[in-house]
Amino acid sequence: MTEVRHDWTKEQISEIYNTPLLDLVYRAASIHRENKDYAEVQISSLISIKTGGCPEDCAYCPQAARYNTGVDVHAIMPKEEVIAVAEKAKAGGASRLCMGAAWREVRDNRDFDKVIDMVKAVNGLDMEVCCTLGMLTEDQAQRLADAGLYAYNHNLDTSEDDYKRIITTRTYDDRLKTLEHVRKAKISVCSGGIIGLGETTEDRISMLKTLSNLPQHPESVPINALVPVKGTPLAEQPRVSIWDMVRMIATTRIIMPKTVVRLSAGRTEMSTVEQAFCFMAGANSIFAGEKLLTTPNPSFDEDMAMFELLGLTPRKAFKNGRPEIKEIKEMSINEVI
Repeated sequence: MTEVRHDWTKEQISEIYNTPLLDLVYRAASIHRENKDYAEVQISSLISIKTGGCPEDCAYCPQAARYNTGVDVHAIMPKEEVIAVAEKAKAGGASRLCMGAAWREVRDNRDFDKVIDMVKAVNGLDMEVCCTLGMLTEDQAQRLADAGLYAYNHNLDTSEDDYKRIITTRTYDDRLKTLEHVRKAKISVCSGGIIGLGETTEDRISMLKTLSNLPQHPESVPINALVPVKGTPLAEQPRVSIWDMVRMIATTRIIMPKTVVRLSAGRTEMSTVEQAFCFMAGANSIFAGEKLLTTPNPSFDEDMAMFELLGLTPRKAFKNGRPEIKEIKEMSINEVI
C-alpha cells in the first residue's frame, strides 16, 4: 500500500510530474487501483447562491465587480430555490451540493444566517453540503460545522510566488489561514488550483507541494482548467493542453493517494476520450450540471452516458461518515426544509 507522506520536496514532485506521460499515467493508475473503489466517482453539483459584485480582483473571475464581463449581480438566493436545485441535482445523480457566494469573506449578518439555514436544509435531503464563501474566521467555520457542513472549498489557485500576479486583494497566507480554520472545525477540506493562468510548470509543482505538505491532506483537490472569460485580464489565455491536465491529475494522485481528485472547470471543452484519460490518471470526482457558477458545464445526461460507457459508478453520499448537526437537534425535518 502506498505510503501517505507530508514531506514532499519540489525536486521529488518535479521528477514525478516530468515522467514520460504513459509511465506517469500507469503509476498513478496503479496507485489509484490500490483502492477497491477506483471506478467510483463522486458527482457534485455547484450553484451560485449569490452572484457577481465581488470586491476581489481575481484575474480569472467573471464575478469581480471591477471587470465588465456581462455577469449580472444577484442577491442571495431564497432557500426554497436552493432546495429545488438540490433536489434536481440529486435526481441527476449528484451526492454533494456545493454552494458558492461571490464574497471576499464571510460576514456575520443575515446573509450568513441564510447560508446556515441552506446548509441545514440540504442536509435534510441526505446530500453532502459544501460551501465556498471566501475567507472564514474560526467562529464562522465552527458555526458552519455545527449546522452540518460536510466540506469547505477554498482553492490556493496557484503557487505562493505566482499568487500576486493573479490576486492582489488577499494574500496566500489568508488562504492558508482559512484552511486552518476549516480543519480546526473538523470540516472536510477541498482545496486545489487552476492551470492555464499563464503559470510555469514550477508554479504548478510548488502549489502541489504546499497542498501535499499540509499536516493533513485535503480530502478533495480540484484541478481546474482555466475557462477564459471576456472582460477579465486572462480573457486571451489559450486553452490548457489536456496532457497538462492529465499530468496534474496523475501527479496529485501519486503524492496524495487517499485524496479525492476532482476533474473540475474546463470539462465542457474535453472529449469523452480526454476525460477517460483523466479518470485513468486518478480523477475520481466531477462537477455535473449545466453550469459551474457562471461558466458552462456538461449536463447530467451527458455524464451518465459517459459513466455507462467507461464503467464508472456514482459515489454515494456520506461514505466517510455524516457530520453531527448540533444546531437542529430539537427541530423537526419540516422546520429545516
